[in-house]
Amino acid sequence: MFAILYSKNMDPFYNIFLSFPTVIFSLLIVLCILFCLVAVLGVVDFDILNFDLPEADNLNVDNLTNANVLASLMMRLGLVGIPAPIILFSMSLIGWLTSFILCYYTFKIFPEGILRFVCGVVILFSVSFFSAYITGLILRPFKKFFETANQEVQKEIIGHLGVVRTSKVNDKFGEATVEDGGAGLIVKVRSYKHEEFSRGDRIILLDYLPQENVYRVISEKDFNK
Repeated sequence: MFAILYSKNMDPFYNIFLSFPTVIFSLLIVLCILFCLVAVLGVVDFDILNFDLPEADNLNVDNLTNANVLASLMMRLGLVGIPAPIILFSMSLIGWLTSFILCYYTFKIFPEGILRFVCGVVILFSVSFFSAYITGLILRPFKKFFETANQEVQKEIIGHLGVVRTSKVNDKFGEATVEDGGAGLIVKVRSYKHEEFSRGDRIILLDYLPQENVYRVISEKDFNK
């Protein structure tokens, strides 16, 4: 079954897969997969790629920073509130498929050289905008699901016991698992001041910080004093 992967019939696939601009989307997909694996192992926070965007009321012509431009784009696409890793993976996958199809046909027309490179640049920018637009259409209906689920979690797990799943938890980094009567939850947690916890330590979730989407925690021992 795997012999076909080594046949000459697969050469066009590999050529396009490793050629500009498809290779950029190929690398993004690989990076997204590696990031998810590392996040599952607890080395980094899953939503470390998420960041606060300026409110819509603060967007104006005199304040066009990178964050403001990104916030405006995210709002236009309807992607605000959806986890960044999901957005990036969706855009990368759609971009890869579209880029591969376009390159498959255009590479037959343009020989290797400057014309093919120029064509690749055009494909890269057009596919990037197209993948962002399609990602918005696909993920937009799930926005309310993420918002509702997050609000329900906030209400239910304050005061619950958690177990540190990352190598450490301090005032800047960390995740913990919390039993919710089902499969369990993984939440971002931060300690008070400079206290630090290690993997497997039992902690109590005391407070939720919505701006950062994290929970402030103390040790179970201190909570029971």
